[in-house]
Amino acid sequence: MRSLPLLTDWTVGPKRGLFDGMNPMIAAPAPVTLPHDAMLGMQRSADVPSAEHSGYFPGGAVEYTRTLDVNASDAESVHLLVLDGVYRDAMVFVNDEFAAQRPNGYARFAVRLDPFLRFDAPNVIRVEARAHHDSRWYSGLGIHRKVSLVTGPLVHIALDGVRVTTPEVDEQGALVQVETTVTNDSLHTRTVAATVTITAPDGTPVGEGIAPLTLLAGESGVARTRIWVTDPDRWSVENPALYRADVSVAGNGTEDSDSVTFGIRTLQLDVQHGLRINGVTVKLRGACIHHDNGILGARAIGRAEERRIEILKEAGFNAIRSSHNPLTPEMLDACDRLGMLVMDEAFDMWAEAKSPFDYSLSFPEWWERDIESLVAKDFNHPSVIFYSIGNEIPETGRPHGSRQGRLIADKVHTLDPTRYTTNSINPLVSVVKDLPAIGGGSAEPQDVNAAMADMGAMMAALVTSDLVTHRTEESFAAVDAAGLNYGDSRYASDATRFPNRVIIGTETFATRLHDAWPTILENNHVIGEFTWTGWDYLGEAGIGRVEYTERGGALVGTSGPFPWQLAWCGDIDITGHRRPASYFREIVYGLRGTPYIAVHKPRTDGLLPATGPWSWTDSVASWSWSVPTGTSVTVDVYSAADTVELFLNGTSLGTSPAGQEAGYCATFHVPFDQGELVAVAFTNGVETGRDVLRSGSGDVSLRAVAERTSISDSLDDLAYVQISLTDAEGIVWPDVDREIEVTVEGPAELIGLGNADPQTTASYLTTRHHTFDGRAQAILRPTGIGEIAVTVTADGDAPQRVQVTVSPS
Repeated sequence: MRSLPLLTDWTVGPKRGLFDGMNPMIAAPAPVTLPHDAMLGMQRSADVPSAEHSGYFPGGAVEYTRTLDVNASDAESVHLLVLDGVYRDAMVFVNDEFAAQRPNGYARFAVRLDPFLRFDAPNVIRVEARAHHDSRWYSGLGIHRKVSLVTGPLVHIALDGVRVTTPEVDEQGALVQVETTVTNDSLHTRTVAATVTITAPDGTPVGEGIAPLTLLAGESGVARTRIWVTDPDRWSVENPALYRADVSVAGNGTEDSDSVTFGIRTLQLDVQHGLRINGVTVKLRGACIHHDNGILGARAIGRAEERRIEILKEAGFNAIRSSHNPLTPEMLDACDRLGMLVMDEAFDMWAEAKSPFDYSLSFPEWWERDIESLVAKDFNHPSVIFYSIGNEIPETGRPHGSRQGRLIADKVHTLDPTRYTTNSINPLVSVVKDLPAIGGGSAEPQDVNAAMADMGAMMAALVTSDLVTHRTEESFAAVDAAGLNYGDSRYASDATRFPNRVIIGTETFATRLHDAWPTILENNHVIGEFTWTGWDYLGEAGIGRVEYTERGGALVGTSGPFPWQLAWCGDIDITGHRRPASYFREIVYGLRGTPYIAVHKPRTDGLLPATGPWSWTDSVASWSWSVPTGTSVTVDVYSAADTVELFLNGTSLGTSPAGQEAGYCATFHVPFDQGELVAVAFTNGVETGRDVLRSGSGDVSLRAVAERTSISDSLDDLAYVQISLTDAEGIVWPDVDREIEVTVEGPAELIGLGNADPQTTASYLTTRHHTFDGRAQAILRPTGIGEIAVTVTADGDAPQRVQVTVSPS
């Protein structure tokens, strides 16, 4: 089958009702290029119902339209419209005739166009999408993932019809089994031959097989070839070696082809060795990530997906968990190429609603088809090692919910017996209806995040209680590994209670890493953890915020008031800049030997920080502050060493313990003075490393740098321009922010301009924004080949000009 991206020549506008007619109050459709997020341009408001979940964005209903010309000569071909994701409740019409629907906003689905097509005349495709009170985070709205037109002959390889497994692998070689599903949509019996060629990562052909196949009219069948590959180059995180299988099907005057990449690797899972990849035990240093791409909103553009994986891997992660919906094909491709392990998650709810109009309304009828879509998308990706069948599902603590989990896990194993299943269970959620009785109250908790924050230390006791143990036992038994959200207090004790249970920390507090990670290393049956979150995201506004009050202490409520927009709990902010928590994690994981200085933002008002369970400090790696000399500043130095000594302008400010016993953090209270701040780490009296921060000097000026000076003209590529306010040496000033403006000349459009400010009121879709902590970001998408000139201006600064070359892809 031939796949053609169908990304241009679309329009989008508000969904019209049958009797709206030409109502002038309804905005006219506007041209767009897919993927697209219609919600990102909507007006945020504190009056939006459950506004904190969506980042105070409203919902709505929109429709996309496009014409498609099909030649009469193609009448004897198969035409599929493949949509990788439409949020949500998609309805697809062709020439005003209903063709398909898909309630799930993240499921990949195909629409057979042939019954509705007109040949040698324009065909109108209309895709409707809706977002309402149906998500616990920023959902976006519209066709937020890629759309393709897939065509082929009547006798053709089915969509996702090539499946590769490596059932036998050892030092001598690997058995590569290729199953090719062929469909005969003709009116006659056909016999064809499926030819498979295997190509090694270096481009060398290493094997070939042929399998004949006879199909009756209207029948599908599987051609199986078994090919031996000697001395295989095994796929791993450190060596993401990818093979390619080229498949052709020919006979009776028909011919079709397909090509897939795959990896040769083995997986093993047990309580004695944990998770083994190619026979080597691997601990998962995991990041939970949401689907949005920061200032691009929900748009899943290939380079944005790839860039996130690049940055996450550089920060020390070796695994990601999709939260809480299936990943895009583009991100899976990036994980395959770059060496990132994947836990792909199917659902955030089953039949019991978390929001009044969420996917639970469709789950009973659609869950099997959505699992089929998930597995078909993931099957050939070596990066995928786990399927998670749900996230914090309330039913998991009840018998019928446990049965439902078993049905889903069995469905997954039937479709893909080569990988493992888990269920990301929050013990508190599994017994949520018992919480009022436990606490002596009468009202059922309305917000699980709030209940978790309010319980504090009591949560650990509940997680290990007999109530939770009994209620969750059947649900955990239905999957290959027990996924525990915020359940690290069970890690050690479950080894005795359930000696055959493998555990994954599917969602964990970053603030507990220093306690949890040593426990993970000490227990073979615990195979790793996924922090909440690796990358910051839109929605769940302010759950990781730091507020300053007279008393400090614990936050009141888990959500920030308008204009909070971001969760503000990621190791990496929405622009891809690593926050101090990321370096702390790298040190605890044992991946960074040098210390790291994190400076709390100086204050002169005497207020104290109030934090919640998802809050990090409001620290920045900077010693450039516009505060009076002598202002008291809190300085944290992250280090695995025994002690840290801090120097300011050559004068020692004392020594403080660090390392595991001190939570990997030495804290100092420093009288501010411009100059040089140096942290020196010592173990057994011997220096093991140092970190240095220097104050900016002279004028603060605008700076703009392109991450890559050359990109391709593919609509999957992007140019990122990093904007900052620095001194002449490039030192960023975090407390001197300015409004900026970006103009673009040449073959590109500005599709995003913004920063990591968690409570901005500015749009990401305009040409003007402001810096935050001295930084901003512009994102450009190519529209042709040639030279792009990006000019960044700010009042009082010389314009900065950046050039990017766009070459043919």
